[in-house]
Amino acid sequence: MVVTFLYILYHVWKMTFEPRLPASTHVLRDAGVSVARQASNTSDGVPHSESTEETAANSCPTNHMGTLTSTPNQEEQDDELELLSGDVYDIIKDIRDPEKPNTLEELKVVNEEGIHLARLDHIEEDAYTVHIAFTPTVPHCSLATLIGLCIRVKLERNLPYKHKVNIVIQKGTHSTEDSINKQINDKERIAAAMENPNLRELVEKCIKEDDY
Repeated sequence: MVVTFLYILYHVWKMTFEPRLPASTHVLRDAGVSVARQASNTSDGVPHSESTEETAANSCPTNHMGTLTSTPNQEEQDDELELLSGDVYDIIKDIRDPEKPNTLEELKVVNEEGIHLARLDHIEEDAYTVHIAFTPTVPHCSLATLIGLCIRVKLERNLPYKHKVNIVIQKGTHSTEDSINKQINDKERIAAAMENPNLRELVEKCIKEDDY
């Protein structure tokens, strides 16, 4: 009995006076587990938690999706520019050659492939650059400058929108194309040319529309 009594007394003492782990110890233990979990989701110091990956996925749409979204608008703009290019061709194709009774279309001086338009949205919504490349009938044509002047004058009078016209000779089709390109795109020279009565009369004759 004495042994039994001592055994019971020992356990009572142990339960009463043995230091207990404070509650904070459990908090630290849980925190340690949390830190361990975060460490397992980290590679080379870069966290890879689910929330981080989801945020990155939502904030960085793929270029592929962006391309699909913008395609319809781009197609509409291309269709619009193609229609406007056709309108420009209709304006200049019936200009008559200064020496021959034929039109520039009949002589293949101008064609639809040589006309390109681009939007000038930074200036105004309905504003365009009109680029035209024409081909003189012969590489040494002496009237190439006059043809370019006729094209410019007719466009300036007939284009219904704000524009910037750039007219050039098709590369490699004239012996002095660089010099002529500068002349037919120089505003001062164009204005001076149109002040010459004889030259103005010739231009008016070439761009005059036939009465049907």
